[in-house]
Amino acid sequence: MTATGASLRLSRTSLRAHRRRFAGTFTAVLLGVAFLTGTLVMGDTLRASFDSLFASATGGTDAVVRSLDVVTVSGEAQGTRQPVRTDLVARIERTPGVAAAEPDIRGAGQLIGSDGEPVGGQGPPTVAGNWIQDRELNPYRLAEGRAPAASGEVVINRGAAEAGGLRIGDATVLRTPDPLRVTVVGLAAFGGEDGMGRTTFTAMTRADAEKYLTPRPGEAASIQVRAGPGTTQQELVDALGAVLPDDVEAITGEQSTRENQEMISGQFLSLFTTLLLVFSGIVLFVATFSIYNTFAIVIAQRTRENALLRALGATRRQIVGATLVEAAVVALAASAAGLLVGIGIAAGLQALFPAVGFPFPEGALKVSGVSMLLPLAVGLLVCLGSALMPAVRAGRTAPLAALRESTVEDSAASRKRAYAGGTLALTGIAAILTGVLAVPSVTLAATGAALVLAAFVALGPVAAGRAVRVMGRPLDRLPGVSGRLARRNALRSPRRTAATAAALMIGVAVVSLFTVFGASLKATMDETVSRSFAGDVAVSTPAFGAGGSGLSPKLAPAIEALPEVRTAVGLGRGVAEVDGAGRRLTVTDPAALADAFELGEVRGSLSALGTTGLAVADTEADEHGWRPGSTAELTFTDGARQTFTVRAVYEESELAGDYVVTREAWAPHRGQDSDTLVSVTFEDGVSTADGTAAVERTAADFGNPEVQTRDEYARSAAGGIDMMLTLVYALLALAVVIALLGIANALTLAVHERTRELGLLRAVGQTRSQLRSMVHWESVLVAAFGTAGGLALGGLLGWVLVEASEGSGGTAFAFAVPPLQLAVVAAVGLVAGALAGRRPARRAARLDVLRAIAAE
Repeated sequence: MTATGASLRLSRTSLRAHRRRFAGTFTAVLLGVAFLTGTLVMGDTLRASFDSLFASATGGTDAVVRSLDVVTVSGEAQGTRQPVRTDLVARIERTPGVAAAEPDIRGAGQLIGSDGEPVGGQGPPTVAGNWIQDRELNPYRLAEGRAPAASGEVVINRGAAEAGGLRIGDATVLRTPDPLRVTVVGLAAFGGEDGMGRTTFTAMTRADAEKYLTPRPGEAASIQVRAGPGTTQQELVDALGAVLPDDVEAITGEQSTRENQEMISGQFLSLFTTLLLVFSGIVLFVATFSIYNTFAIVIAQRTRENALLRALGATRRQIVGATLVEAAVVALAASAAGLLVGIGIAAGLQALFPAVGFPFPEGALKVSGVSMLLPLAVGLLVCLGSALMPAVRAGRTAPLAALRESTVEDSAASRKRAYAGGTLALTGIAAILTGVLAVPSVTLAATGAALVLAAFVALGPVAAGRAVRVMGRPLDRLPGVSGRLARRNALRSPRRTAATAAALMIGVAVVSLFTVFGASLKATMDETVSRSFAGDVAVSTPAFGAGGSGLSPKLAPAIEALPEVRTAVGLGRGVAEVDGAGRRLTVTDPAALADAFELGEVRGSLSALGTTGLAVADTEADEHGWRPGSTAELTFTDGARQTFTVRAVYEESELAGDYVVTREAWAPHRGQDSDTLVSVTFEDGVSTADGTAAVERTAADFGNPEVQTRDEYARSAAGGIDMMLTLVYALLALAVVIALLGIANALTLAVHERTRELGLLRAVGQTRSQLRSMVHWESVLVAAFGTAGGLALGGLLGWVLVEASEGSGGTAFAFAVPPLQLAVVAAVGLVAGALAGRRPARRAARLDVLRAIAAE
């Protein structure tokens, strides 16, 4: 028989005889592959569904006429584009091959629901525009009611109506950002759906759209064009190019649809799938430790069996091959099952998202070859890679080991491991300190973090013995001997204890890392508001995401007119190219800015900006070599170029932004004007409660935006972090589950290994409950070791991430350790460890005493 044939036969026999031992490995691979498959299938399905949705909604548009001038700043996908004149519609309609043309006037508009709260705005945009009369050019279709015909009448998408509790005939407010009383006369669908995701859309008459959404009448975001019979989209674009001005372009409807699809894919779907893929990697990384530990224990238990095979003539290659074949069989079976479960997960998520308020477009699941082959290959590689070292160890089994009465496991922590782990730790810490303190470098800090992680794994057996001795001391005081026996069992094999706890340690470390980083972000925001916000209350738009319509620029003057208020300063936003690079502008009253925000040292004069002056943050001034009196060229979205003089340089820019211009300077170039924040300072002697009540009464006339104290504003600014952490914890739950399955599987195998020992304990008087208690406490000790190591590692990596983020972005991050949240993580780890030991404990307690004593 060949070596390959012998290995296959040995593997088949071993799997048949010990199939229950690989149950934990099978489950770990299955869950990891299922998560990865579900992520890939979900991403492909969402991408295909959005592509189909856009293609269906915009299929009647053959060309889009738009401005060539666009300003793009960091974080924007398509930038801010100059509007086009609506008087081009008549010229376009006279062009040969054109069947219809209509302006598409767009702006921000946020509905107020029946409960008085704004609809949407937490991320996806809230859009308002004109109702396009040509049915083929309008991406929205009337589902109920009629189109708007008179001023104040609107059509809203059905998703927004459902979210806001609005029906046809209801009167409500639309923030544009000035409040506009409107009546709902119709409900619309987008490409057959209730809306485009969570984006809200409000359509009004063209006259209302020009009046409330554009700074000047006769402007539109673009002009939609439909071709006549026999005219292709490219022929239409070519014909339009001959009649349009030089600063206006025409693109095909297919290109416009493609750009919208890429925007959704790039801004949301790529981030969504990347996030899930990262957590899939974490899950599989945790699974690797569980798989390795299972094979290491199984190989240790089969030492005598492998030695007999060697004595009978089996070669090292055959033993190694047989072990790897076992791993491959388990991996293939588990991965195949994981593919099916992953498809089920994707289908479940597709049904779940609309139920929890994420109305993704419907569509059949898209299962591609990559979505199937990649998880299958990953599952196979993870399992084979995890089994490789135990397989090599099995091949090194000496034939003389068959003569021993019992299995001997070299479980002590070697000096080589201690030296290697110590070297890794010192090198990693040195790289971290250099990368975050001496020479800021994200790459160096990340390399150091990876080395520290490797050091934690390498030093696990070295630390396990000492840690278990300390953690297990309270067990010695428990009644009976169960606690002391549990501690001795955990101490018997420090290497096994460390390997069993490693998966949980990694899971807890990742949870702790995100917990520490989230707390640090919240502390940073709190410090930023405390340091930079000098007002008593803030009137603001949603802090999380870019949605919402903003605040009316008329709100700040109205609040300042109150007798309780000394100053009210609004911060508007604009964009322009500064010396050729897109930058965000803060539009405000610079003279009053220093009263509302802490700007630090100011060089020059904020009150002297006028229509040609610019105030710049220190960081930007240093980058460009500016000082008061320097000049900079600004290019606005309307194509106008203007030279501005730097008249002030200020130190703090966290809330004020990097560039400040007056409202008078911005007015000729503005689009839909709005503020994002109004800082209010009360007169001396006015209490916070009285002043806030007065501001709220005035704000109610402007769409009832939120009025918050400084502390409330700081908390709301950090609200998105809690949402992020909730999602992170939900995704990491699977990694923790796999880690606990590893603990349960290792204890089950240990119970099998100690069958005779457990039988002898029962024979000398140990009760079933005492035996269960012993295994339970052993599980808790292993979980406590893994949890403690995970908390320490997660805290360290969290600090590295915070310091590296500060070094790369220039923002002053505050490091914070949340004791309560980490205590909860520790408690969950211990409780989970106790739960992981329940099944092995029950199995140990059910052992037949006589058969156990007779077992080898």
